[in-house]
Amino acid sequence: MADKKVAEQYYAPPEKMGKWEGFSKFIWNSETSQCLGRTGSSWAKILFFYLVFYAALVGFFSAMLAVFWQTLDMNIPKYQLSDSLIGSNPGLGFRPMPEDDTVESTLIWYKASDNGNVEAWAKIIDEFLTPYHQEEDNRVDCSFDNPPPEGKVCKVPMTEWGPCTKANRYNFKKKSPCIFLKLNKIFNWVPDMYNSTTSLPEGMPKDLKEHIESELGRGDKNANIVWVSCGGENPADNEHIGPINYIPRRGFPGYFFPFKNIDGYLPPIVAVHFESPKNGVLINIECKAWARNIMYDRSERRGSVHFELMVD
Repeated sequence: MADKKVAEQYYAPPEKMGKWEGFSKFIWNSETSQCLGRTGSSWAKILFFYLVFYAALVGFFSAMLAVFWQTLDMNIPKYQLSDSLIGSNPGLGFRPMPEDDTVESTLIWYKASDNGNVEAWAKIIDEFLTPYHQEEDNRVDCSFDNPPPEGKVCKVPMTEWGPCTKANRYNFKKKSPCIFLKLNKIFNWVPDMYNSTTSLPEGMPKDLKEHIESELGRGDKNANIVWVSCGGENPADNEHIGPINYIPRRGFPGYFFPFKNIDGYLPPIVAVHFESPKNGVLINIECKAWARNIMYDRSERRGSVHFELMVD
């Protein structure tokens, strides 16, 4: 009876081994010639399968990327203006902006008596203006009568900036700081400028209208500018903001447009010199760019930029 039970037993439990002995046998089993539980032929088959599988994946995605790159031009975006994600309504940017750790803030707050504090803000402007001080063979002198030739871009002259220079540390020390504005780049965007006194919008500041009329008196070409205006967001802010001067002119000249992604291109900038803002008071400031095809929306900051200024 006992012999019959032994004959019917078809499963033999594995021999008991220690942890190290079991691990060593898993690494290499000399009895079955298995490594990590597989024979040589088994490893060869599985490695061949994955080699073919990943080679097919690499080939497929390489082919897809090749087709994708054939549809792109590295210098010209496929979708432009209203068809693109950024649209056809450029915004304004300002410098200096607060440090990265306060990236959500738009407050420019410094103590004029603290040289380290003044230098920290001035260095941010230094970094922003570094490309503008570099010489490039592709940049040429431009004017309203001499737009850039094909394949060239305009220089942004930095010689007649009055108090808003690196040597003056952008006048921060004198409690009359210079804030730099730039118009964001949109490929192939051409501004439709306000260059006639009969077409000026009702919401345009009175002093800007008077300035445009003055420029038109000097010649029509002098009004081919994307105009800029800055002021307090509220009546109290306007009381504290003081006189404002725009350097080198009150806007962005038309010969810088359109942006064509040509090497060496730099967007034009305007230095807004706040001559005597009230000290110790937080001033909410809004600057706008003016052209017929720049739509303005304060809630979405379209066509404008907001920042706060506080000088102690």
